[in-house]
Amino acid sequence: MLVMKFGGSSVADQSQIHKVLQIVASRRDRRPLVVCSAHKGITDALVATAKAAAERVYDPEAVITRQREIADGLGCPPDLLTGMFDEIRDLVRGISLVKELSPRSLDYISSFGERMSVRCIADYFRRHGLAAEAHDVWDLGFITDSNFGAARPTPGFDQRVQQCMADRVDPAVVPVITGFVGKNERGEITTVGRNGSDLTASLLAAALRATEVQIWTDTDGVMTADPSVVEQAKNIPAMAFDEAAELAYFGSRVLHPSTLLPAMASNIPVRVLNTNRPNHPGTVIQQQPKAYGDSATPTSVAYKENQTIVTLSTTRMFAQAGFLAPVFDVLGRHHVVVDVISTSEVSVSLSTNTRQALVAALPELEQLGDVQVHHHKTILAVVGQSLARQPGVAARVLQAVASAGVNVEMISHATSSPNLTMVIDDRDIRAAVVRLHDELFCS
Repeated sequence: MLVMKFGGSSVADQSQIHKVLQIVASRRDRRPLVVCSAHKGITDALVATAKAAAERVYDPEAVITRQREIADGLGCPPDLLTGMFDEIRDLVRGISLVKELSPRSLDYISSFGERMSVRCIADYFRRHGLAAEAHDVWDLGFITDSNFGAARPTPGFDQRVQQCMADRVDPAVVPVITGFVGKNERGEITTVGRNGSDLTASLLAAALRATEVQIWTDTDGVMTADPSVVEQAKNIPAMAFDEAAELAYFGSRVLHPSTLLPAMASNIPVRVLNTNRPNHPGTVIQQQPKAYGDSATPTSVAYKENQTIVTLSTTRMFAQAGFLAPVFDVLGRHHVVVDVISTSEVSVSLSTNTRQALVAALPELEQLGDVQVHHHKTILAVVGQSLARQPGVAARVLQAVASAGVNVEMISHATSSPNLTMVIDDRDIRAAVVRLHDELFCS
């Protein structure tokens, strides 16, 4: 079995969906299971509609009209989505009446994008000669916890999916399945997080022991840098799982940060491909690509903007065993996610993007020492195998950033880590990334 995931830009309209049809049909002999995102922009529009409703602005018709235009462009029956349109209107009205948008309601309204998309796509496939059927993923065993906005499957997920697939999916028909969403045991709709259809695909692939996961997007696989920043960004033919995971976490726009975990655990290759150039080989991500051998070279440059830097300073840290324990106890209890950390004898600095949690933690941190907070920072990461063991790489990186006129405020470079991370100002992203890419990949 082959699991194929198509993102929002790949299913944006009739032209793109016809490309998807041709791609899926060409792989029919590999028993494709197709996971689809919402049409491009629809989920954002649904969320915006719900947020406006919480401010007593009731206007569901704009997003409904947008979805109807896509369905009409595909030639779908006029009544295909009528029930969902009515449900959206009722939900938005309820939000406007109570003037509240809870995490549960936000997941509920967000789910309609994928649910409408798969019905339109499966209908289009059938009318163009490819037997297909739409499925909400929860009907195939995707039952989650109740962590709205970041839900994960509950124990027994693999067995449930295997049984539901055997009972409900005709092997002669291509299943077109919602990504991103799930249901908890009470039947409430959940989501795995924005852009989470990649994760849905890899979880299903692991459960069904698929031969490969294909992530279809609008770039030629994973690139050496964000192509919207660096025009000369190049395709990376092959990557190791740990490198790709670092890139995804530190800002690569191609993969969801959690996508690779199920594939890594099951050792299933993940291939990133371009819907607009289906013959391009893209990028294959696996345990240890043959292309690497024993070399240790940079693979890509990524960045994660809108970070906050917290520095705690106190002389009580000097030669004091265990001082960091209460610091991280406070951070842990308030669910502050830490990405980069740097310490000296009298201070510790860390980065986070969980600002609301940090605000709650600050009063306790201030009892441990002097605390300074700086916003609008970016984590800039150079990713590659064994970078810390390659002489001169760190010097080249820092020199390149300095030559771009960019100041490095923090740095982390662990011995066995596949990345070298720095913290810079948000305003310096383009200058730093362009200069780094030129030094590492074009010189």
